[in-house]
Amino acid sequence: MRFDLIGMDSPCVDLAVNVEQIPQPNHGEPIRNVSWQGGGKVATGLIAAARLGVKAAVIGNTGTDIYGAFIEADFTRHGVDTKYLLKREGKTSHFDIVISDKKTGGRNILYYPGSAQPMSEEELPLHYLQNIKYFYIARLDEITRKAARFAKASGAKILIDADSGLNNLIEHIGLIDILIGSEFIYNSLFSDSDYERNCRALREKGPETVIFTFGEKGLVGVSEEGYFEIPAYQVETVDTVGAGDVFHGAFAAGLLENLNAKEAARFAAAVSAIKCTRIGGRAGIPDKVTVRSFMETGIIDYTEIDTRVEFYQRGIEHV
Repeated sequence: MRFDLIGMDSPCVDLAVNVEQIPQPNHGEPIRNVSWQGGGKVATGLIAAARLGVKAAVIGNTGTDIYGAFIEADFTRHGVDTKYLLKREGKTSHFDIVISDKKTGGRNILYYPGSAQPMSEEELPLHYLQNIKYFYIARLDEITRKAARFAKASGAKILIDADSGLNNLIEHIGLIDILIGSEFIYNSLFSDSDYERNCRALREKGPETVIFTFGEKGLVGVSEEGYFEIPAYQVETVDTVGAGDVFHGAFAAGLLENLNAKEAARFAAAVSAIKCTRIGGRAGIPDKVTVRSFMETGIIDYTEIDTRVEFYQRGIEHV
């Protein structure tokens, strides 16, 4: 089977918890909502892309615990190929507790990395990266760079989710074709708000498209069509967890529909905004019909989305 988008990640399970406000030490707070969902930057982006009709696959690893079974099952039910999602026998999978609060609109993440060892260079399925259109990554460690170089040499474009913890971005920026960075990355690279100049400066280092997302403040970017700014869609935000991940997957989906970078960014912003109206990184991901309707009318049809919300509230036993 031929894929348009392959991503490399160490996917996880998120226990998403929503509260009114984060309690002070030695105090409690009622939980407003709780949901068990799959997580991971690239992993969730792949789910979003698949929801929007993209033929997608994941390269990564999990344990053989119930979390690993849930991770694989969630990819499969969305149509993301898991042939090279390696299961480490007897090992545990990555698990997060993600606490979002209504008062600030922010979130805090507690994470357990698990004992499933990352993929080795010998296990890397380079042949899998031939004849794809986009290779989607969030790290620039040695094995990811090796995979990206092979994919790029085979004709793929490299899309990176640039966020906190990515300390060697500039060193390897020539490998990147599409750079989508968070506000954190922007502030780590620049000390001013001359967005156009700074985006153009990064583009001169190699990427054909540079975009920075600023949450409710919108996004800025530059591509071969020029510089653009897009305001955020106004929605009632419940949870911003996974907003950037979903944006990346939706942006790739837009490009695969032959949208230009600005059009794809506007489309992805709509997908991400809808996601933020429901708890967790995946429950609120819309399908294409829902997105287009929202972009045209400003109204979100939750008929199908809320069946997803109910699904993820069942916990992990149903896998």
